[in-house]
Amino acid sequence: MDKFFEISKRGSTVRTEIFAGLTTFFAMAYIIVVNPNQVTGFSEGLGNVWNAVYIGSILVAVIGTLIMGLYAKMPFAQACGMGLNSFFFVSFVLPELMNGGDPVEGYHAGLVIVLISGLVFLVLSVTGAREYIAKAMPTPLKVSVSAGIGLFIAYIGFQNVGFIQDNQYTLTQLVDIHGALSNGEIMTVLPAILGFIGFLIIVILGQRKVKGNVIIGIAVIAVLYYVLSGQTPSFDFSQVGQSFKDFTEVGLLGVFSGNAWAAAFSPELVGGIFGGIMLVVAFCLVDMFDTIGTLYGTASEADMLDENGDPLNLNKCMLADSTATVVGGLLGTSTCTTFVESATGVSAGGRTGLTSVTVACCFFLCLFLTPLASIVPACATAPALVYVGVLMLGNIKKIDMTDLASAAVGFMTIISMLLTYSIANGIGIGAITYTVITLCTGKYTKKDIMVTIIALLFVLKFCMITM
Repeated sequence: MDKFFEISKRGSTVRTEIFAGLTTFFAMAYIIVVNPNQVTGFSEGLGNVWNAVYIGSILVAVIGTLIMGLYAKMPFAQACGMGLNSFFFVSFVLPELMNGGDPVEGYHAGLVIVLISGLVFLVLSVTGAREYIAKAMPTPLKVSVSAGIGLFIAYIGFQNVGFIQDNQYTLTQLVDIHGALSNGEIMTVLPAILGFIGFLIIVILGQRKVKGNVIIGIAVIAVLYYVLSGQTPSFDFSQVGQSFKDFTEVGLLGVFSGNAWAAAFSPELVGGIFGGIMLVVAFCLVDMFDTIGTLYGTASEADMLDENGDPLNLNKCMLADSTATVVGGLLGTSTCTTFVESATGVSAGGRTGLTSVTVACCFFLCLFLTPLASIVPACATAPALVYVGVLMLGNIKKIDMTDLASAAVGFMTIISMLLTYSIANGIGIGAITYTVITLCTGKYTKKDIMVTIIALLFVLKFCMITM
């Protein structure tokens, strides 16, 4: 095992890798329930689709993460990406619901787009084009990705526990503890308070060089949550059989059901062939640059970059990602991507594919223990995301802030990721900023052609697709 995964060579241990895998799993386990919720839009009467997506999501996470661990041998986990799952619902399921059609047909049509985009990814990965695209990104864009992702996942953590809330005037605000105390509703802000305490625990343990500080923090807050809230975790096995039944009838190979392929490019659903093609392009762009951004960010945090500042085994990682997306289309779920929460496992010491294999095993257990993912509350895992955000933000020092052009590209990349809630959008805005500045300042060179193409594709996406 040590020789296969190169555990000792990468300065890790089996124990550390397993703990890192558990950390990553608990940080991203929410996707098991959230993904089917997003794909179905919480709509009533779509229980069969929900069950199909639930099983499909777990299987894709297992398969994709195993490929990442055993083939690419990197500590990154894969699962159905947030953002694209909501876009899937809005583009394919919602129109059928609004027009009184069959939402299952819309669901199957969406799987066609996912499958095609996955095949495009696969071709780009096999030919090495995807790796070339990643390496062609200019230095200020590359180094700002990690810092941007750090803020992005910290923002996700703050949201998960309600540490920040909606505000009609300022868009967001700090959790209203005073209001909760005044109304005798302290339990409504308990997750936010515990989340902050959990963050402090993880940081303090980390500062004192305690190994496993992240997983310890998660465990402590999980216990505190159940003790203070008076709740007890429970298991419900009644739906396991029905979930598998719906998966085989609706999800598995549903992409080839009925007129799914015709509907995927129909005028009624997507606005015709051009609309279908634009959807494929949108799915391709978002998945590709979400993955590229995550790989660069987490690999940088793990100090697993080569002499050119690119992640180790980059093409293998991308091949694993594209294969998982193709599998997802066949198994009936939305686009699979490398998860940014992988950074939590990296921060816990994960450096090899054994971390990914551990994550895959945890996901596999969820096939038979449906509510397993909900045992650990969000207030326990959110602190880990914020903690990793702190660590990854340190990469901002790699941006040459004395050069105004580099500073502007880095700033726009970072701030756009956070404010648009999208890693891909951040990279797109950064690419556009870089291209325009280099063109207008006479610093444009042949090596900037690829980033220019990326910028133009994102301009097209922003103009044609709302996401």
